[in-house]
Amino acid sequence: MIEAFANMFPIVYRSLIIDAVNYLYLFMPIWLPFFLVYWLWSKWIDYVTTAFANKQDYKLLEIKLPNEIKKTPLAMELFLNALFQPGGEGTWYDRFVLGKSRAKFSLEMVSLEGQVKFFIWTRGFWKDLIEAQIYAQYPDVEITEVPNYTSFVQFDPTVLSMFGGEFKLTKDDFYPIKTYIDYDMESKGVKEEEKIDPITPIVEFLGSIGQGQQVWIQIVVKAHKKERRKKLTWGERWEKKAWSDVEDWRGQSKEEIKKLILEATKGEDGTTTRMMTKGEGAVIAAIERSVSKLSFDCNIRAMYLAEKDKFNGINISALMGTLKQFSSNELNGFKPAKVTAFDYPWQDYKGIRANKMKKDMFNEYKRRAFSEDYGAFVLNTEELATIYHFPGGVAQTPTFERLLSKKAEAPFNLPI
Repeated sequence: MIEAFANMFPIVYRSLIIDAVNYLYLFMPIWLPFFLVYWLWSKWIDYVTTAFANKQDYKLLEIKLPNEIKKTPLAMELFLNALFQPGGEGTWYDRFVLGKSRAKFSLEMVSLEGQVKFFIWTRGFWKDLIEAQIYAQYPDVEITEVPNYTSFVQFDPTVLSMFGGEFKLTKDDFYPIKTYIDYDMESKGVKEEEKIDPITPIVEFLGSIGQGQQVWIQIVVKAHKKERRKKLTWGERWEKKAWSDVEDWRGQSKEEIKKLILEATKGEDGTTTRMMTKGEGAVIAAIERSVSKLSFDCNIRAMYLAEKDKFNGINISALMGTLKQFSSNELNGFKPAKVTAFDYPWQDYKGIRANKMKKDMFNEYKRRAFSEDYGAFVLNTEELATIYHFPGGVAQTPTFERLLSKKAEAPFNLPI
């Protein structure tokens, strides 16, 4: 049988293949137990983590905004500090026996046939904390627990057209994106109508979606812990080390700053030094500010869904461009990590591969899961607050539903 298998290959490789198979068979008593233990362990971890996740009571909170919000994204940044919850998986017993994991949240901006809505998805355990912290920063909003909008949509390629994409950073995590501070939103004396809010293009796009169409934008976050990505030959994965040996993104940023300073002060002849330019100094200052704040592991995905006869291809370009305003040539930005389409028709016979990708992304969105195809990237609270915050009066999208008046005070008995 081995010879028959080897005959499928060119003659020059046949003897090598036969020898390799024989050696595998000869040493099977050694490698097979290790393989079985590894396989059984991975299945056990999948089982306990899934069982723990299924026991959780998940809530979807809709935040309805008042007609006027005068708070800058700094208020959202203060709220996001409360979502930094690194506990819950501190011991081996918690992780490997009970299947516990860090608290995970999903910040969502959604267009349901043009109706723009803001949601936060969370475990029920954190619901009171989230409400209390939002009301502390935005006392005029109204928070309501609502049914999960994703449960009303079933993925069926015969009746529903869909395009989805996931994003990643263009540079290392410690390089910051363009934030609300770079847009001078914290400058005093600037009138509301004169502010440049980078979230406005997203709200305008969501508000332009027509009947029979939906756009979902999701930012899945959990508190960042000392885990470092290492580029391996087969792609990027998380390399976990002992706490004492870990160099997280802050440690990596220090090495990068040293490198930038060396390059900035090196003369043309490679030996003499020169003065650092203002731009070079600004990059280093931005990195230092970035790593000084609390940080989250993040995944960002966006989906456009429409009835077959109402699918508008121009919305694909708009969807993939929703994060462009947060990009900076000198610092960081976003680029597609994965899309549910192929460049050439021969790459996907009858759409089989694309439909599978769409189904997988659709299910990952509904589960608020981190992507199985690439590791999470790190964003700090300032960056997250820039991407996800409640826009002020500068966003005048007609279909952006706002409260006409303050309906009630924040509940007096919210937990502290």
